[in-house]
Amino acid sequence: MTAPGRPGTALVIGEALVDVVIRPNETPTDIPGGSPANVALGLARLGRDAELDCWIGTDARGRAVRAHLEADGVRLTPGSDGAARTSTAEATIGPDGGASYFFNLSWEPPYPTRAEGAEPPVLVHTGSIAAILSPGAAMVEKVLADFRATSTVCYDPNARPQLMGEPAAARAIVERLVALADLVKCSDEDIAWFYDVDASRDSVLEDVLRGWLALGPAVVVVTRGKKGALALTASGLRLEVPADPSVVVADTVGAGDSFMGGLEDGLWSEGLVGADRREALHAIDTTTLERVVRHAATIADITVSRAGANPPTRAEIDMMG
Repeated sequence: MTAPGRPGTALVIGEALVDVVIRPNETPTDIPGGSPANVALGLARLGRDAELDCWIGTDARGRAVRAHLEADGVRLTPGSDGAARTSTAEATIGPDGGASYFFNLSWEPPYPTRAEGAEPPVLVHTGSIAAILSPGAAMVEKVLADFRATSTVCYDPNARPQLMGEPAAARAIVERLVALADLVKCSDEDIAWFYDVDASRDSVLEDVLRGWLALGPAVVVVTRGKKGALALTASGLRLEVPADPSVVVADTVGAGDSFMGGLEDGLWSEGLVGADRREALHAIDTTTLERVVRHAATIADITVSRAGANPPTRAEIDMMG
């Protein structure tokens, strides 16, 4: 099914790994995952041409990750399988469906190369561990700076306290990447950790988001669990989209990644990706912004309603009207 909007590629740079999912009274299960990999998968299922620059091995888990991604059309950049072993994340699912993680990974991805004569991507996404963890983080920052001339840059900080060191040091990196981004999405939990604040208060969240907008992005969005999403724009718009209370949560694995991919797909459908559309993105109106955020919320709702990071296809979204 053809996705709406201009033709072009989404380049995602970040970790692909195996989630070892541990549920109460069940045998652990290996499931391919990783936040950026989930975003690439979500975009591909929505009909976007998605390419992933990652760092996996050629071991059994690496082969499983590659097969999982390629089955839905995600392409891996050359050299993405150069790791000695494929990274893992133990995801322990609690009684409420929430996931907590323990990571064992390395991050030394190749600089993404383009085939001779290939058009540059219209959208570049990164986030999570890839943007913070050395030695690969420096290369990720260079990729964003290099591709900003041609692409809409999207960033999800996605705090991982077990791997990101002290919040103050991580926050400095986050703010440098926010300054390179056009779209930033985070959760209230991310802000709570990076800034050591009470993120249950919208006024606190808005202070942080407005600080980010001052660095340069056009749109910033924060998800707040059962309170829904809050979006702010550089032009001064403020939009709240409530959560759907009827959604039954199986687990939250991949929920934020699905929401992020939904935002990117929504902007793409509205003709707002590509560096040549940066001015238009900064001028996004309330009606368009609401369509984009509601689209992202619908995609995330489907993902949390079933086990694991299993984002919907465009056909599923279209069937919902």
